[in-house]
Amino acid sequence: MKMNILRATLLVFLCSCFFAKAQGNSVLFTVDNVPVYTSEFKRVYNKNLDLVKDDSQKDIDNYLDLFVKYKLKIAEAKTLQLDKKTSYLREFDNYKNQLSKNYLNDNKVTDRLIEEAYNRLQTEVDANHILVKIDQNASPKDSLLAFKELQKLRTRAISEGFEAVKKDVHNGRTLFAEELGYFTAFKMVYAFENAAYNTKVGEWSAPFRTQFGFHVVFVKDKRDNRGDVTVAHIMLEDKADQQDAESRINEIYKRLKQGEAFEALAKQFSEDKSSSSNGGKLNTFSAGQLSSKVFENQAFGLESVGQVSKPFKSEFGYHIVKLLEKNGVKSFKELAPELKNKIKRDSRSKVINDKRLEGLYKKYNITTKHPDLQSFIAILNDEFFRSNWTIPEDFIGEALLLEIGNKKITEKDFADFLFKSQRRRQAKTEFETLVEDNYNVFVESNLKAYQEENLENENEEYAQVLTEYRDGLLLFDLMETEIWNAAKQDSIGLEGYYDLNKDNYFYEVRVDAIVASSAKKSVIKTVAKLLKNNKTSEVIKTQLNSDSKINVSFITDTLDSNHQSLPKELELKTGVSKIFKHNDAFSVVKIKAVIPKTLKTFKEAKGHVISDFQEQKEKDWLLGLEKKYKVIINQDALNQVKEELK
Repeated sequence: MKMNILRATLLVFLCSCFFAKAQGNSVLFTVDNVPVYTSEFKRVYNKNLDLVKDDSQKDIDNYLDLFVKYKLKIAEAKTLQLDKKTSYLREFDNYKNQLSKNYLNDNKVTDRLIEEAYNRLQTEVDANHILVKIDQNASPKDSLLAFKELQKLRTRAISEGFEAVKKDVHNGRTLFAEELGYFTAFKMVYAFENAAYNTKVGEWSAPFRTQFGFHVVFVKDKRDNRGDVTVAHIMLEDKADQQDAESRINEIYKRLKQGEAFEALAKQFSEDKSSSSNGGKLNTFSAGQLSSKVFENQAFGLESVGQVSKPFKSEFGYHIVKLLEKNGVKSFKELAPELKNKIKRDSRSKVINDKRLEGLYKKYNITTKHPDLQSFIAILNDEFFRSNWTIPEDFIGEALLLEIGNKKITEKDFADFLFKSQRRRQAKTEFETLVEDNYNVFVESNLKAYQEENLENENEEYAQVLTEYRDGLLLFDLMETEIWNAAKQDSIGLEGYYDLNKDNYFYEVRVDAIVASSAKKSVIKTVAKLLKNNKTSEVIKTQLNSDSKINVSFITDTLDSNHQSLPKELELKTGVSKIFKHNDAFSVVKIKAVIPKTLKTFKEAKGHVISDFQEQKEKDWLLGLEKKYKVIINQDALNQVKEELK
């Protein structure tokens, strides 16, 4: 969402408006009979108190004056119907959609998942698993068969051992028996991760289901997370002539021990083309990310940065590894934002969604028991699975099917939902199951939609933030239309304003100067002599600096008399100054000319002229708004506010 600094400032400083309910509030003032309540003013005043730099604006009367002007602008924006503009509505809707995500879910659930994930990241799990693969949308009958098959395999694994079962059943298509190695949180789908972390070392988990099918997990080991490492390696492929590769890797190792650079030898000899040109450097990795346990163990076995392993053999060839960086698990504070984002993308998000739906069923008093759906089952046919089904013309569907709050949902609404859902190419199943599954999705989508539609009425904080943005965006568009763009485009008005106020736009006294600075006083003494002899800064740099060392630096420019490079004690006259200790260095200044205070041309002053012209234009415009809209202050309510805000 595009927002420049000016817009952000407006939103933070002024736009904290929430139309409070009249009950329990006094009307502080009205703008053309539209009430503004004391609760709103107090909330805005307290919220912005620390942001206000000008102490005069902390005075309640002065702040009220600002607040009234703000309300006048909002009234004018609505009169001009800026809140009906397509661009305004589009940007507001984008913001609303983003903001609502922070209020729709239970933050306690998210916080719990973040804490759980962080705790799990402290431990690495080494596991084997057996999987009976089955489609997510498989029939209950097929699912039961798969579950029973897995139970049998689990029993065999307990009695015969994992290796025997693996050798007998693993086919890589429908049955899997695999060694997974070490992994941590987020490396597996959430249900799998739960089973692995909740199963004790040396035990098999109970059967569980994921989107891939039915699993059991055997936990071989658990250990502290070793963090991540960045290493470089030199690799020689394990070809037919094994002795040659082994002897060559040992020869390279001897050259390393003699002091030759690892990076140079990697570029010369490493046969890992993806890393050799970069001195053998690999991407940072953590446990379980590499397909080679041997390589991983060697890398994590190195203790100090710069340490080099002895030659070793992996599944891919012979290696020598050098440790470049090694980090443990970051602190909770550092990782929490990253974990929150991962959870939104991870299968854990289903936990958040399920908890939200559980709350919505209770909140709106919706039963999970299905109504009679036989009429929908009766109107379906096999054309549904070809996406060609249509609702029969004689299907009326006026009967009430569901009621969420004040929203009434009819049978026709669900029939329309079924018609649209056939686009999703659902797996062929019995119509009764299909209707029941779709009804669940239908109810849940309506619950979510109703919550979103009514969030502003149900959540006061959300309503406040949303109204702040709504009015702030409106105010920005108004100011851009009426003041900022209008002032920039009024070239005649700008030049006229400049002519009337040109004495306000001038250059202070300036100097055309060469400023030299150095850490060494002796160098500056030499520079001063050379400047007196009319040597240029380029000549002096050539004489005193070299490619390997800079002894003196120069600024050659027309400078304001208060420029940071000029010592405060500098006498503004032509010639070479004395040597100063300035800004923790030594400096000398050669003034070639002193330029007196001069008026700026319109072109030179245009930026300041536009700013001042806009300010004057806004003052005149506000005077017009005060005449256009009638403002009535409730003095009793104002006195009460002052008493409460003391």
